[in-house]
Amino acid sequence: MSIDYSERIPNNVDLAEDRRLRRALESWQPRFLQWWAEMGPALPTRDVYLRTAVSVGREGWAHFDHVPLPDYRWGIFLAERKDDRRIAFGEHKGRPVWQRVPGEHRADLQRLIVIQGDTEPASVEQQRRLGLTAPSLYDLRNLFQVNVEEGRHLWAMVYLLHAYFGREGREEAEQLLKRNSGSEDSPRILGAFNEETPDWLSFYMFTYFTDRDGKYQLGTLKESAFDPLSRTCEFMLKEEAHHMFVGTTGVDRVVERTAQLMREHDTDDIGPYGGIPLDVVQKYINFHYSVSLDLFGGETSTNVANYFTAGLKGRWQEERRADDHRLTDAFAVVPRVERGRLVDVRLPALTALNADLRGEYIADCATGVNRWNRILAGHGLDATLYLPHVGFNRRVGVFAGHHISPDGRVLDEGSWEAARGRWLPTAADKEHVRALMRPVYEPGKIAAWVAPPRNGINGRPFDYEYVHL
Repeated sequence: MSIDYSERIPNNVDLAEDRRLRRALESWQPRFLQWWAEMGPALPTRDVYLRTAVSVGREGWAHFDHVPLPDYRWGIFLAERKDDRRIAFGEHKGRPVWQRVPGEHRADLQRLIVIQGDTEPASVEQQRRLGLTAPSLYDLRNLFQVNVEEGRHLWAMVYLLHAYFGREGREEAEQLLKRNSGSEDSPRILGAFNEETPDWLSFYMFTYFTDRDGKYQLGTLKESAFDPLSRTCEFMLKEEAHHMFVGTTGVDRVVERTAQLMREHDTDDIGPYGGIPLDVVQKYINFHYSVSLDLFGGETSTNVANYFTAGLKGRWQEERRADDHRLTDAFAVVPRVERGRLVDVRLPALTALNADLRGEYIADCATGVNRWNRILAGHGLDATLYLPHVGFNRRVGVFAGHHISPDGRVLDEGSWEAARGRWLPTAADKEHVRALMRPVYEPGKIAAWVAPPRNGINGRPFDYEYVHL
């Protein structure tokens, strides 16, 4: 059956006029819908109050209505093209950006798109069963909004593969639906996207920390000299902001409720009163932050240096940097472990671009921790949350294989094992959190372990019926 692309798949890439691309997507769409039915949200719903992008303009990119999830209009949008856009970095700096894939960079660009594309359906799979334990209809709606937008981001990457990479691109698009999060036989490419998201505290942490990594990865691809990729990522960043909002305000509300219970019962041990103790919140921060740091890869990378020099992938906010944007003679300071001590070493900036991006991310993550500590202070509590040392609990990069405490001490294995239960969620911690995860589907009601939001969605009140079950 042919598809009305102006209605079913809103787009600004002239799908209706491109017969070859239309046939490719007509073949791929049923497989996507089958994947969504099998691996998408497990909770049956009638419809959900969703934001749908129908154009890239101010009025069109955020259209709200109740929509059945399988009928969501997964569109394909690129930010508006700038005719005079020039390459901002690397050896081609100052030349016009590319509208086609240069042959010498074809494999690298395809790989970058596939890795980004693989993360999008992975998070949907990780969050598949969360709707069964949603703390409110407001939260349930936000979960589904994140899910459909991750699905749309998959469409965005699949469009690029189909439109610019021929048969190999089509084959890679098929593989994006065949890999599954946590699968032993065919796992997702990046480790963080094979971890479980078994509860809502994990979901808030994932959308705060891991989706924030996505923001920075998309930000580097937005600088790309391959203009269709740049424009695609620029539009995706608009939607990624909502995912991080869900995480930031979700943890806000957990901390708020935890602080209320601590004051009400005059104790840190609020588990018996139906809350999540602050030390457990800290352990979840430690885990999700450290796992997300691994997504930045090793501190040094010749591949990333080559991507930068070739113009494939820039730095975060590249054009705001006050340097020559070539980095051939620049240096950076990067931490590592030598002889059981943490030391700083001076390395060529080109090979340390992963560390540069990670530094931007760390500074951004700290803003949320400051928010959460202001909430605690507002309740008259002296307790504080923190980000652990960059080397804590790492499996990728220079800290992999070392045991670093949250305060930055290098430990032997015995000391690490003796203390890890104080720093990372234990089986008992996870069981306590899971025991709190009882669904609340009545409009205006919310689970006792989390505070209600200050505002509803799109001007609607908190007690609006965001989801019809």
